[in-house]
Amino acid sequence: MIHRPIAALAALVFSLATARAEFPENSPAFKTDYDAALAAAKESGKPLLVVFSAAWCGPCQANKQNVYPAEPVREFHDRFVWAYLDTDQKKNAEVAKRFGVRGIPHIQFVSSEDEAIDTMIGGTSPRAFVRKLRSVLRSVES
Repeated sequence: MIHRPIAALAALVFSLATARAEFPENSPAFKTDYDAALAAAKESGKPLLVVFSAAWCGPCQANKQNVYPAEPVREFHDRFVWAYLDTDQKKNAEVAKRFGVRGIPHIQFVSSEDEAIDTMIGGTSPRAFVRKLRSVLRSVES
């Protein structure tokens, strides 16, 4: 009988993690593969915005639910190529190491030539995030 509660708990945890992996309405068009996102950035000439995150990370999920789809942030959805990389997935370990990800959420801004531009670490508000997005765009456009 002990196995049934454990199995039920495991199913619940899996379903919560799966539900958190989905993006809310009005989110940017996130890519979940760095190489594909970089190729899109190179093709478009837009900077790349890479969100390093995980389903279990509270501040990551708060950003995902409340910041990226927020009204003030939406005007920037088409100005960047957006990538959302789960740090628990082995395929993302190399790129996380390359950008020195030690804590999440870690937002890495990268040029279309694959050069690091800027970094933002931790939970944020839509207003603070918009300030950072504007700053990054100014640095790229100058």
